[in-house]
Amino acid sequence: MNLFIPVFFLVCCSVTAGEDERLPNKCEVCKFLTVELQDALEKTSRSKEVLEVGEVLDTGKRRRKIKYNTSETRLTEAVDDICERVLQYNVHAERPGSLRYAKGTSQTMETLKNLVHKGVKVDLGLPYELWDEPSVEVSDMKKQCETMLEQHEEVVEDWYFHHQDQRLEDFLCRNHVLKASEQECMKEKWKGDIGTKRADKEAQGAPTEEEGLAHDAGEL
Repeated sequence: MNLFIPVFFLVCCSVTAGEDERLPNKCEVCKFLTVELQDALEKTSRSKEVLEVGEVLDTGKRRRKIKYNTSETRLTEAVDDICERVLQYNVHAERPGSLRYAKGTSQTMETLKNLVHKGVKVDLGLPYELWDEPSVEVSDMKKQCETMLEQHEEVVEDWYFHHQDQRLEDFLCRNHVLKASEQECMKEKWKGDIGTKRADKEAQGAPTEEEGLAHDAGEL
């Protein structure tokens, strides 16, 4: 009986969260599209590879050589599966706003999995092996990401070739995709889970104020 109460409570919370499920808005889609694209490009930014482009003509003219890290090929490869990467996100219902979307297992799901591993029967209405499948919200974000990328392909190319001195989220989201009234999620920064942060500070004897160092969404 002691085990039944917390399990019942957690399952009810999970069901309630499902009933309150909302699809990601345009701001959230653009935010995480830019997070993933910027991350993909940064991983190849130091490449010293040189590409040869064009065809060898009968005149003997050689093919033109260009650096990979400034080439269209690099952008194309980065963009190719960028929306597919969105499926790595999960909904962390315990977090507010756009911060609810993050990689890794949510606190609620981690608790439920731990109960299952201890032998407690937890019924979420779907098989255990499907618990880690992309949610409706995340799947919808992927679809919106694909549409947004298609509609603003030229803007992304313009940023890549001419405006990389600006943050991609500013150039694409703030300047081209979102109206001023739609940009609220761009202000939301990750400060860590308050409960975890407070416990760590208490263990170290440090103050437990809720203000912490802000991180970009890319650090989620």
